Amino acid sequence: MTSQLVCRPEQHLPVAILRVSGVLDAMTREALEHAVGHALSAQPEALLIDVSALEIPDPAALDVLSAVVCRTVDWPAVPIVLCGAGPETAKAIAAWPDCAAVSTATSCAEALAGTKAEPEPRRIRVRLRPVPDACRQVRQLVTQTCAAWHLNELAGTAALVATELVANVVRHAHTTMEFTVGLRDGRVCLTVRDGSRRLPRPKDPGVNDAGGRGLHLVRELTDAWGVLPVSDGKVVWTHLTAGAAG
Repeated sequence: MTSQLVCRPEQHLPVAILRVSGVLDAMTREALEHAVGHALSAQPEALLIDVSALEIPDPAALDVLSAVVCRTVDWPAVPIVLCGAGPETAKAIAAWPDCAAVSTATSCAEALAGTKAEPEPRRIRVRLRPVPDACRQVRQLVTQTCAAWHLNELAGTAALVATELVANVVRHAHTTMEFTVGLRDGRVCLTVRDGSRRLPRPKDPGVNDAGGRGLHLVRELTDAWGVLPVSDGKVVWTHLTAGAAG
């Protein structure tokens, strides 16, 4: 009998809630990955995943849940809370290595109340056309934003990274983009969402390669970066730790 998994978004912003029901196993993993990625692509303040109706038939299924959720913990400024897990599942989740950013709650109502009690993250989001002037616009936005957040020591690096992210869309994706700069827990997060499903590949700059340095610089100048594929394109994300710019 084929396993079935239903992932139902109940709320998108400012806090995303995803209700998951059915059987989780190797066959249904892709559905969970797609749903979690789609929820994260909107960059909510937190993602609550309700697993109270999720069937986890054996320990291997817990490994599947861990692989999907822990893979996303570096996504900038989006805490993930698993709601409604049974005692044994919650205990197993707490023991996951390298997954301290994922927490548990008795219910999504409890988790939602907790997110409202936390300070609201700072976030600025703009839409840009894929034209060369977008690079100037985003560089100016990030410089001014860092100044407003009293992060002048990070402004130059963040502006350069933002410029390269946007330039990559202008050169290769050729679609309208959504740029976001955010600050939470001491991390400055820069993300660009575009409408191309072509994934970027960083490469060392060549002598005659005018565009080769872009993602190479992003990789060198940030604490972490990644690409989140979504159904209508992708989101390239980075984060830098405030006070750690060199």
